[in-house]
Amino acid sequence: QVQLVESGGGSVQAGGSLSVSCKVSGSINSIHAIGWYRQPPGKQREMVAVVDNGGVTKYADTVKGRFTMNRDNDKNTVSLQMDVLRPEDTAVYYCAAEVATAQSMGVDIEWYWGQGTQVTVSS
Repeated sequence: QVQLVESGGGSVQAGGSLSVSCKVSGSINSIHAIGWYRQPPGKQREMVAVVDNGGVTKYADTVKGRFTMNRDNDKNTVSLQMDVLRPEDTAVYYCAAEVATAQSMGVDIEWYWGQGTQVTVSS
C-alpha cells in the first residue's frame, strides 16, 4: 500500500507565491519518477513538473522560470515552489509518483496519485 499526502496550496493574489509538498509513504521499494500535475477548472489534467529516476526535471513551458520543484530522496518527499503566480495557475494540484513495490511474484511498478490540493490565484 502506497500513500501520497499533499499539503500546502491555498489562495493568493496574482504575483504572489505558494508552495505545495508531498510525502510518499508505505511499502516502497523505490520511487522512480515523481512530480506534480494540475487540473484547471473545466480542463484536463496536465503535467507541471516531473523529475525522473536520473534526476532530470522537466517543467511545463507555462511554468518554466516561475516554479521550482525539489525532491528529497531520503525523505520520499517532493515540493513545488510557485512564484509569480497567475490566475491561469488556478487548479487542483496533484502529486504523482512512479513507485516500485515488492509483491509476492516480484516487483510491481505503477503510478500513484495524491488526493489533490487547491491553488487559487485571484487577479
